[in-house]
Amino acid sequence: MLNLFLRRLMLGIVTVVIVSIIIFLGVELLPGDACTAFLAREAQGKLLENCRNDLGLGRPAYERYLEWAVGAAQGDLGISANGQKSIADLVGHRLGNSLLLALCAMCAGIPLAIILGVVTGLWRDRSVDLVFSTSAIFAMTIPEFVSATVLILLFSVWLEWLPGIVLTPADSPASDFFPEILLPVIVLAMVMTAHILRMVRSSVIQVMESDYIQMATLKGVPYWQTVFRHALPNALLPAINVVALTIAWLLGGVVVIEVVFNYPGLGRMMIDAISDRDLPVVQAIALIVATVYVCVNLTADLMTMIANPRLRTHYLRK
Repeated sequence: MLNLFLRRLMLGIVTVVIVSIIIFLGVELLPGDACTAFLAREAQGKLLENCRNDLGLGRPAYERYLEWAVGAAQGDLGISANGQKSIADLVGHRLGNSLLLALCAMCAGIPLAIILGVVTGLWRDRSVDLVFSTSAIFAMTIPEFVSATVLILLFSVWLEWLPGIVLTPADSPASDFFPEILLPVIVLAMVMTAHILRMVRSSVIQVMESDYIQMATLKGVPYWQTVFRHALPNALLPAINVVALTIAWLLGGVVVIEVVFNYPGLGRMMIDAISDRDLPVVQAIALIVATVYVCVNLTADLMTMIANPRLRTHYLRK
């Protein structure tokens, strides 16, 4: 099992390295450089020279990549072109805010999605299935910014129950974001619940129609014992990867939701950095998001192998 974990870990590290090279090359291939993009019309003379010296743009690209990659592995993401501030300090609060938003949405959405997915799968084609399945499809098809706008109009403008936008500064404690964070959490929970619900429902239906479930029924095993002891453990395994992708999507900064609600998270910071043409910050955030996706998917793969004896045996034989 340790060898399996080490192989997966090495694969994840190689993936992050490849992604970091792609990100660095993508920024390098842009017209000009970080200083000319940031300074725009003022990119000339001593000002441009000082900026390039501060960012080390006069050195060969491979040296700058190695320095950036080694620094990123140690937690040093470099300095921004805007104000020459440490990117790690700028990202720290924003990443914590995105984690807070993701954690609240996961606590609300994942348990609800699994419960509703199991219920709709067990009572297939009945009224409860039709109601929740239709609602899930409806939530999946509506763009996030439309759902966010409708909820702001309903709960903030008409009913005046909840704040419509987040005005709390980025470096505030987590408790200060309540109740402003509730509407973004509701929108995200709706989206993730719909996707996970559909996946769990399909998996439950497929497992309940399998041969070993039919055999257990013919042998007289009580229905609920069959469901909880044999069906659900196998039906919920495919949901692990879907939940992992959803978590990675949340942790990477939900750009649309953060912009609509003015939430000071990682996605909003990415938009601000692009608007300010601060390429070092864009590069650092892209690397953080890619690393989050790799780590979450690696964890999901390992959890799936541990929970599924057939997969665990298959990989251990290799």
